[in-house]
Amino acid sequence: MGNKVRPQINWPTMLFIVGYHVGLIVGLPFYFIYHPPGLALILISVALLVLTEIGIGAAYHRFYAHRCYTLNKSAEAVLLSLATLATQGSAVRWSCDHRMQHRFSETKDDPYSITEGFWHAHMLWLFKKTRPLDLKRVPDLMRNPLAVFQHKYADALSVASNILLAGLVGWIVGDYLGAFVLTWWTRLAVSHHLTWFVNSLCHCWGSRTYSKELTAVDNYVLAVLTVGEGYHNYHHTFPSDYRNGVRWYHVDPTKWTIWTLSKLGLAGNLKRISSARIERRLLEEDHRLLVDRLGDQLSAKGADLKQHVEQLAARIQEKLGRRGALVEQIQNLKKVRAATREYRKELRTIRQSLREDWKAWNRLCGMVLDLQPA
Repeated sequence: MGNKVRPQINWPTMLFIVGYHVGLIVGLPFYFIYHPPGLALILISVALLVLTEIGIGAAYHRFYAHRCYTLNKSAEAVLLSLATLATQGSAVRWSCDHRMQHRFSETKDDPYSITEGFWHAHMLWLFKKTRPLDLKRVPDLMRNPLAVFQHKYADALSVASNILLAGLVGWIVGDYLGAFVLTWWTRLAVSHHLTWFVNSLCHCWGSRTYSKELTAVDNYVLAVLTVGEGYHNYHHTFPSDYRNGVRWYHVDPTKWTIWTLSKLGLAGNLKRISSARIERRLLEEDHRLLVDRLGDQLSAKGADLKQHVEQLAARIQEKLGRRGALVEQIQNLKKVRAATREYRKELRTIRQSLREDWKAWNRLCGMVLDLQPA
């Protein structure tokens, strides 16, 4: 019989993660029974959880991994320090893995591919022997002194900063044990699982609004819990956008943080996908879905709906193009008031017409999706 190849295990990472989970599972009930925390400690712990999650999202993810914006060095140091508290390895390693995940999504080279199962994508991938760091994936980070320093001393910095923080909170609230239990270890566990859920749950439960061929989904509940990282389908469709939540009602505190930093002069060059490009993508996805749905319809009603779909899609595409051209012309003719007034008038008309067409399109989508097979 041939020898079976045993998977190589990353023992330090596995023992660390399993160890603190076992410690919390066994110790937390006794802690809450015999040493219940005060309200101030609970509120501080929640605030620190939010801040460290913003550090991961704004620094590791949107700044280092995707270069969605630029940062003042002081602001970069603060965000990097917050991310370091989350104990998710260095920005260099994190960004390298994430760029691999985008480049080789759902293949054997995807470090946390959902195709290998929910729990693999969630956390089991961390237990595998760490692959050599491919510095060709992160040449920009290797030219960044802050990122290089943090990469070199990531573990020590994480432990030292968490000890100092827990000690400071313990001194403030007069409860050192509670500070170490809640603001460090409990926050660490919650933060880890929230980040891991983006790799697992956000490929299983949610809506594929922008790219239906992807497993990545937009999960609004998780978006709230992960300070905006749960809009995963949008992110995989437009990874260079500094925003994950693009609608006014989308909860994305990481986006708000970056935007605020830009208004304070601490961030710049915020990359964003234009609304016209997003609308075109939505139209393309809906159009593909409707055409597939009508593909087997041989009835007269099905044929009429298919013709209506094509005509309305073409009309919306044409108006989106004209709207974009008008916006560009208005920007180029700001000093020519008469010409600008005419273009603005036409732009208002186009926008109103597009609103009506989008309403008609949504009604048509509902009719087609409700249509019974012929």
